[in-house]
Amino acid sequence: MQQGTLMRKVKSKNWKKQRYFKLQDDCMTIWYQSKRTGKIESAFSISDVETVREGHQSEVLQSLAEEFPPERCFTIVFYGRRGNLDLIAGSAEEAQCWVQGLHQLIEPRSFSLTSAVVSSTWIRDWFQKGDKNKDGRMNFKEVQRLLKMMNVDMNEDHALQLFQTADKSESGTLEGEEFVLFYKALTQREEVVSLFQDFSEDGKKLTLLELVDFLQQEQLEDEDTEQLAMELIDKYEPSETARARHVLSADGFLMYLCSPDGSIFNPRHRVLWQDMTQPLCHYFISSSHNTYLIEDQIRGQSSIEGYIRALKRGCRCLEVDCWDGPNGEPVVYHGHTFTSKIPFREVVSTLEKYAFKVGRWVPWVALCGWGTHMVAISVGTRATDNPLGEMGTARCLPLSSTSQELRHKILLKGKKIGRLEDTLDRPGDKAPDVSDDDNGAEAEEERRRVKVGGTQHSPALQKDKESLAQSLSDCVIYCKSVSFRGFQEARSHSRPSEMSSFAEAKARKLIRDAGNEFVRHNTWQLTRIYPSGMRTDSSNYNPQEMWNVGCQIVALNFQTAGMEMDLCDGLFSQNGCCGYVLKPPFMRDKETVFDPSDPSSREGPGPTILTIQVISGQQLPKVANSKDGAVIDPLVRVEIHGVPVDQARQETKYIENNGFNPCWDETLQFQLHVPELALVRFVVEDYDKTSRNDFVGQFTLAFANIKPGYRHVHLLSKDGTSIPPSSLFVHIRITE
Repeated sequence: MQQGTLMRKVKSKNWKKQRYFKLQDDCMTIWYQSKRTGKIESAFSISDVETVREGHQSEVLQSLAEEFPPERCFTIVFYGRRGNLDLIAGSAEEAQCWVQGLHQLIEPRSFSLTSAVVSSTWIRDWFQKGDKNKDGRMNFKEVQRLLKMMNVDMNEDHALQLFQTADKSESGTLEGEEFVLFYKALTQREEVVSLFQDFSEDGKKLTLLELVDFLQQEQLEDEDTEQLAMELIDKYEPSETARARHVLSADGFLMYLCSPDGSIFNPRHRVLWQDMTQPLCHYFISSSHNTYLIEDQIRGQSSIEGYIRALKRGCRCLEVDCWDGPNGEPVVYHGHTFTSKIPFREVVSTLEKYAFKVGRWVPWVALCGWGTHMVAISVGTRATDNPLGEMGTARCLPLSSTSQELRHKILLKGKKIGRLEDTLDRPGDKAPDVSDDDNGAEAEEERRRVKVGGTQHSPALQKDKESLAQSLSDCVIYCKSVSFRGFQEARSHSRPSEMSSFAEAKARKLIRDAGNEFVRHNTWQLTRIYPSGMRTDSSNYNPQEMWNVGCQIVALNFQTAGMEMDLCDGLFSQNGCCGYVLKPPFMRDKETVFDPSDPSSREGPGPTILTIQVISGQQLPKVANSKDGAVIDPLVRVEIHGVPVDQARQETKYIENNGFNPCWDETLQFQLHVPELALVRFVVEDYDKTSRNDFVGQFTLAFANIKPGYRHVHLLSKDGTSIPPSSLFVHIRITE
């Protein structure tokens, strides 16, 4: 890799350009140049790379499968919405050299902290950015330029003092360990030092008992705190001597606070921690809308990348709109629009490969359209057994950790020919009549699509399609789509294996008119919500109001970043990211009196008080496309999303010209009447007095996952990807 490699960069079956790729000496940057002109076309940082996929794992490379063997092909996948980079090496050996090398470079980015409380990779990255003439050392002018790049508007005299202190060789430049010393002085955290000294008798270390006092008094740890203190010292103390004496230095203390153990997110809730033996209707389920689309709803691109990204994000309910394509081969796209098409078999192959990458908990596939060959889904993958019997008596569908039938199975949701019992009991050669139980909203949408497309099927063709679709109908065992004719009708006649779908406007009307009935309905039957057809730009509605009444399958456009997807990611980031979150007890009781518009209907203690002291920020990123030398003026806004009475937002003042280590030290307080449904969203913005503030970073989590005490909030980008080491330092208190 160090010498560079000539490879084909591929954008389509007919666009294959040879480019010269090379890893720079910093081992952090890859650039590629045209073979013909020698001009460097682009460059990207290793920190931008999420993963590397070997073989034909993109539509473009799959289309070239007959021309190039999989051993020579690989795909570089970037964080966020940046397009993938498909490459074809000259040989299998060259491809493996790049694949293995990239894996080695991106795997260490778990940010194990050094004594300077930053990873060596991070320090090296900043050094390379600051060393403009690439001579391996930095003069003071380069340091000043670096400070601007790091979002620091520092007094020149103070910067010179830090520079001269770190310049042990008195050469007028910084190199190697001197730059580490400079960086450590720059990242000195006075607020953390002050906290450390509050509990340290000598101001230099925390003894085991002093650390126990801190954990009990400030972090509110109440279980085996002495054992926890020992574990934290062993885990985060960089000095072997200090570890042997069971003491924690100031560096070790900061390393603990910056770690997952010092995060605002309760580490015990990161793993699978909820009861997974409840009925399916008792869980919120991470769900996507038109999963195959990665752009807008009218002319956007359809791609298997939509399924891969959603599944890796923990999504458990995906949509497949299948239509007959050329030569009877089914294709997936947004019917009667100008969106691109992808072969149905590629979608099936992708689901088979990625459905259980995140976890073994059952994914759903919603099948729509007129495709006649959709039963290509592997019988060994989809769930096929009778869900009635005991489950029918219990009026629920199971999600049991001991259920051998549902583990590693895919549930199909779709329209059904006839009744479910007819499918299970009929001899096999008798086709029942077509049921008129199709969901009203979906049927109306289908009629609209046919009208828009100007397509009319002859009776003979329609009969042929219905006949061919019988095998598809037979696949729908656990979840049949039915129309909604009122809550009373549903309670009297609907079955637990049936589900109704609502457009967002219809759902809002039901919430306004019959909030408690909607909550009760969702205690025993599944409900799916989907975006309005007017959202052609793939925008999203607010999912919180749907979760407030217990709707399980709240489908969002995963390709569109924003507050709505932040809430979705925030809710489902818990419980091992398995895509299932157990609803609170009062939303699982069939006789519940809870109504989100009346918080007093929730049984339990009174309001909860959430107090957040926003202390400081660390190494906040610059605003995208900002001018050279611009430094942000950050402020922090804390938002509460929950039942209507709990909706609130408060923000700090802004700090001028300091995105590196701003200090706010402001206290915000919120009253939560239904904390079980509340999500807390931290947003950092760059203040602008003449126009709308610019987004800097955010982090969202369920209130139930908050860990009290002194905690770091590790910020995410607009796309929901990590932007280390950007964070907020806060102090959390929860009282009733």
